[in-house]
Amino acid sequence: MPGAGDEAAILSRLIRPERDDLSPEAAQSILQLAFDEQDRARMHELAVRAQGGELTDGEQVELESYRRVGRILDLLRSKARRSLKRAGLAA
Repeated sequence: MPGAGDEAAILSRLIRPERDDLSPEAAQSILQLAFDEQDRARMHELAVRAQGGELTDGEQVELESYRRVGRILDLLRSKARRSLKRAGLAA
């Protein structure tokens, strides 16, 4: 199965964002998860530096870590929104 072992595919199989099986309480809690202002500012700084080709190896690792966490959060939020929709609640 192509791509079956890449990180995004593994996370998708684990989280299963296409399912709507979270309780409304769990879904609402997940939707409240967010990066704080300090993290958003750091991500922006790293992204700008990356566009200019100015990242150190350590900063590249840090940016990739933010991206991975962001993908996980996106998958969880998708599942949460589906679950709230199933329950007839606005997301």
